[in-house]
Amino acid sequence: MTWSSALAPLREAGFAWYFASRFVNTLGVMMASIALTFAVLDLPGATATDLGLVLAARTLPMVLLMLWGGVLSDRLPRTLVLQVSNLASALSQGLIAALVLTGRAELWSLAALAAVQGAVSAAGMPAMASVVVQLVPRSQLQPANTLLSLSRNGLTVLGPTVGALIVVALGPGWALAIDAGTWLVSALLLVPVRLPARERGATTSMVAELREGWTFFRTTGWLWTVVLAFGALNAIHAGAFLTLGPVVAEDTIGRQGWGYVLSAEALGLVAMGVVLLRVRLERPLLWGMACIAAAGLPILILGLDPRLAVLVVTAFVAGAGIEVFSLGWNLAMQENVDEQMLSRVFSYDYLGSIIAIPLGQIAYGPLGEWLGMAPVLVASGVAYAAICLLVLCSRSVRTLPRRDLADVAG
Repeated sequence: MTWSSALAPLREAGFAWYFASRFVNTLGVMMASIALTFAVLDLPGATATDLGLVLAARTLPMVLLMLWGGVLSDRLPRTLVLQVSNLASALSQGLIAALVLTGRAELWSLAALAAVQGAVSAAGMPAMASVVVQLVPRSQLQPANTLLSLSRNGLTVLGPTVGALIVVALGPGWALAIDAGTWLVSALLLVPVRLPARERGATTSMVAELREGWTFFRTTGWLWTVVLAFGALNAIHAGAFLTLGPVVAEDTIGRQGWGYVLSAEALGLVAMGVVLLRVRLERPLLWGMACIAAAGLPILILGLDPRLAVLVVTAFVAGAGIEVFSLGWNLAMQENVDEQMLSRVFSYDYLGSIIAIPLGQIAYGPLGEWLGMAPVLVASGVAYAAICLLVLCSRSVRTLPRRDLADVAG
């Protein structure tokens, strides 16, 4: 793959505007993720359990509404769904920032507004995942997905560190306020995007369309196998790395050090993204599941010996592995699922992948306080890698190939 072909998606006007929208939005989100964490921990008497409750409050509405979001995104123009979702996120994040900046934030108010964000994300996420196939030719799916990953991951190299610096210098409220502004700009940048007309079959009920997506999901071996695994993997990541990780960091490498760890993971994502701009990814799920097993390493190190240098190196390796899986999964879905039901299938993917996250977010705080942070983190790191390798026992996962362009659905 030449550099000219790697950058070809940016010559498509619709994709270019969408790319800009995602870029601006990601800039704010990467700072806000660390800001919200420490906004909760700054509350009087806040614990890891309190942080888990706020994170779970965002995830639960996503679990409840994700399938309906997939149906909406298959029925309505996907850019319209994204614009409404972005505007609602701008409003809710702006309210969180105002509460934090004025010192009026309480656990219940942060949890309530996080729940609003989760509800609107339930509609936006399936649309965001499925709209790419309408913006570029099928031959450009790999570079288009890789460019989006590079923009996101490039910003996450600096975003968490900048966010941590803002938190230290000004407090978490300002980072949250910046994120609210980027959600608004992101919605405006989608206005010029024009999607091609979509052919729809006979109108059916939303329940019938959900059933159609479910039938495809449950009868596709590689699809349900990977999603089932990620139900456990994401619960471990959310509970061990994202909930216990900042708590352990606070007492060891510090808040700024935790920002460096998150940025190192993002740098690994970027480095692998550059490689994948030039190298065609064959056997996308074989390589994806094998490589993402490395994401268990920083969890393991947090439990064994949370030194900054070691955590930074393992986070970099984990990021590279996550990028291989991310591209492989997007290609597997976009090349093997009909565009007319792609949002619905992505919604089943998201639902299965996130359904156990609230359990991890809620349970890991008390579990760490009861059994000790170190043993819980060590066991979680080992379990993460073991699950990834177990998935490769499925032949349909190991052997799924890239599809020839002539055979690609849609």
